[in-house]
Amino acid sequence: MKIPPQARELGLIRRVRDEDDDEEIQKPLEWSLIRRLFTYAAPVKKKLTALSVMTVIRAAQLPAFAWITSLIINGPIARYDVPALLLGVGGYALLALWTDGMFHFRQRYALEIGETVVNGLRADVFAKTQRQPMSFFHRVKLGRIIGRVTSDVEALRVGIQDVLFVSAIQGGQMLFSAVVMAWSDWVLFLVVIGMAPILWVINRHFRVKLSHYSRAASDSFSRVTATLAESVNGIRVTQGFVRQETNAGLFRHLLADHSRYSIALARTSAILTPILELNSQFFVAVLLMFGGWRVFHGQMDVGALITFFLLANQFFAPIAIIGNQYNQALVAMAGAERVFRLIDAKPDWEDALDARPLADPRGASGDATPSSRVAATGASPRQTHPGMRVEFRHVSFGYDPARLVLHDVTFCAKPGQTVALVGHTGSGKSSIINLAAKFYLPTSGELLVDGREIRTLTGHSLHRQMGMVQQQNFLFSGTVLDNILVARPDATEAEVRAAAASLDCLDILDALPRGLHTAVGERGAALSVGQRQLVCFTRALLADPRLVVLDEATSSIDALTEARLQRALVALLRGRTSFIVAHRLSTIRHADCVLVLDQGRIIERGTHAELLARAGHYAALYRQFVQVDERA
Repeated sequence: MKIPPQARELGLIRRVRDEDDDEEIQKPLEWSLIRRLFTYAAPVKKKLTALSVMTVIRAAQLPAFAWITSLIINGPIARYDVPALLLGVGGYALLALWTDGMFHFRQRYALEIGETVVNGLRADVFAKTQRQPMSFFHRVKLGRIIGRVTSDVEALRVGIQDVLFVSAIQGGQMLFSAVVMAWSDWVLFLVVIGMAPILWVINRHFRVKLSHYSRAASDSFSRVTATLAESVNGIRVTQGFVRQETNAGLFRHLLADHSRYSIALARTSAILTPILELNSQFFVAVLLMFGGWRVFHGQMDVGALITFFLLANQFFAPIAIIGNQYNQALVAMAGAERVFRLIDAKPDWEDALDARPLADPRGASGDATPSSRVAATGASPRQTHPGMRVEFRHVSFGYDPARLVLHDVTFCAKPGQTVALVGHTGSGKSSIINLAAKFYLPTSGELLVDGREIRTLTGHSLHRQMGMVQQQNFLFSGTVLDNILVARPDATEAEVRAAAASLDCLDILDALPRGLHTAVGERGAALSVGQRQLVCFTRALLADPRLVVLDEATSSIDALTEARLQRALVALLRGRTSFIVAHRLSTIRHADCVLVLDQGRIIERGTHAELLARAGHYAALYRQFVQVDERA
């Protein structure tokens, strides 16, 4: 049955939405999250303390203004005492100047604290993400990570700089006003207290709705961000298959989804704020009635009633402000939950607590690479250390443990040997490389490196002794030289040039507009695919690895360049242990051992000549490749 395009599109939308189904939608404010946020303010702890003190003072100042105003009205103004009036107004002006002066420091400290917390969170997200295994990045979309670092963290900034301290001031203002009101006339204050349950019921009713809509809006915006990032990264596929309109339709549906929650959030907030304002006016009317009754019966004078109402205004005014701030607080709390969920995400696996570094014959620590490895004179790198011994013993593996992609794989790559991996797409070649590099751990069986089980080795020490060139190689923004130095930041330009010369590609890199100082652009866009591949070859060689991994490394290089590179590769791989995945058999011919894989199992092994003599699966593949090359 043919599936209509609209149904397929809606299916895509549902799948995008389903990715966030594991996240809780309704969750109240959590003080534990707030306390954790402020652990990031440790570098500015003194300013946080000062801001807290100034917040308390500010909360007391506003009721103080009302109190001083009532004293001036009931005192000098009521007695027609001009000197006392001037003295009172002067005191009021001094208090106002002091308040405005403190406002400067409150605002500045709040901004600095917010920036400190935001920087700490972003640094933590980046650091924790960098330490995640490869399986994490296969599971989590790039857009979701970007959303955590941008929109979610910015919501936290607003929550700290504005919502928290503004709400604290408003709440403190209500508290101080209540204390003075109770001291001024406890009977009228009991009337105020009696009306408090009405506010509590209203707040509880709207809190649930606001909590739901704020988190739903945050989740939907994360889906928008993730889809945008994916669409930009896949723009070649989008345009190549003329999917612009289809993808635009999907994006419009996600935007409409986000708008629906945002509008619902705004509508709910727009209902809550007038209700709170109306209730404040209603409370004032009730106080006028009871206050007037007490004045009529001589239980209080008009001056005391004026004082009480000035304080009552200070008590009720923050209610609407706090109601508005509550919505932003929920958005910030949703951001905090999502950011900390990413920070706290446990890796699928980590180095064992008793894992130890892999011994490095190149140096005591393996962190320093002697400059003599690549002579500054331009001579080829001289390898003075043995390659690794990599042994698979009955290894099975699955990215999902329930669905294995490798079954009972056993072989040994001795130091200095080149092992070629051959097979159709999906046969398990890249999985073997991922396991040898400790990007993943075997589901079962043993994987030994230099005689030690790979679980007992630290991944960092293993990667320090590896060099990898893949079919799709990533270049960072910067120059060609910057990208090659990623392998060894302490190397000189002369050493880089020597490494490129040993690969017989220095003339190609020098032919670039600015030679090694040519900017590569975003993701290497300023270079051709072949030029990017040569940069990656040079980068791998500069690391002077004991284990070399070439995963379709020559597939993006033209035949002439490959012929030049093959001669250099013979020298590069000599004495080093290497794994090679290649469809072009020019490299495979020189391998010490060829492993033929099919559906995750090794079905043939031997040298190129031996496997051709057997006239088996490898020989059939070889004939196919030869025919393709001849047609090409």
